[in-house]
Amino acid sequence: MEMNTFKIEVKETLSRIIEIEAISEDEAYFKVKEMYRNEEIVLDENDFVETDFIEIED
Repeated sequence: MEMNTFKIEVKETLSRIIEIEAISEDEAYFKVKEMYRNEEIVLDENDFVETDFIEIED
């Protein structure tokens, strides 16, 4: 029996809620994005939400 090749994407979702003080929602987004870019926020296994397995078709 001949074996076939399949592509399966494994996608993990990590999520964390950050509470931050800011003058506006835009400023809050900016501050959190900067914290993430500067690696002050690093998501890890404690932030795990779910795993999806998706078949990729060519």
